[in-house]
Amino acid sequence: MGNHEEFREYVVTRGPALLRAAHQLTGNPSDAEDLLQAALAKTYVAWDRIQDRSSLDGYVRRAMVNINISWWRRRKLQEYPSDELPEVPLQQDVRHHHEDLERALERLPVRQRTAIVLRYYEDMTEPEIAKALGISIGTVKSTVSRGMAKLRGDMAVQPSLN
Repeated sequence: MGNHEEFREYVVTRGPALLRAAHQLTGNPSDAEDLLQAALAKTYVAWDRIQDRSSLDGYVRRAMVNINISWWRRRKLQEYPSDELPEVPLQQDVRHHHEDLERALERLPVRQRTAIVLRYYEDMTEPEIAKALGISIGTVKSTVSRGMAKLRGDMAVQPSLN
């Protein structure tokens, strides 16, 4: 019963932050809830084996990354390349920038989005990201760099209509 209560307390305390991380990984609130639930279910099963309670967030984030990648691989390709680029509507309202960033993040490949979310939303260091994703620090650096370049291109300021 003590472990159950300890797990419940962890979820109550860290749930909102973990849900934000899940949302950044999936780009969709419903998918984020499903992702977090699946990761927490894996964590609950492994609860007795996790000796270092200070590493719980890392364990759950790693589970979310792995599960999200698995889900992403199972999905069919729903977007197809085109020879023509769609027209980009001009947005003058600054409040739309957050929504634009969310959409730009959603368009990134999974590894780039994951690395950027871990780096800038979860404030993890490059070595921590490398360990969490099972890749080298150099790969983390290049992945984040390429992802940020794509985001900058997507977020380029459009000329105003004034």
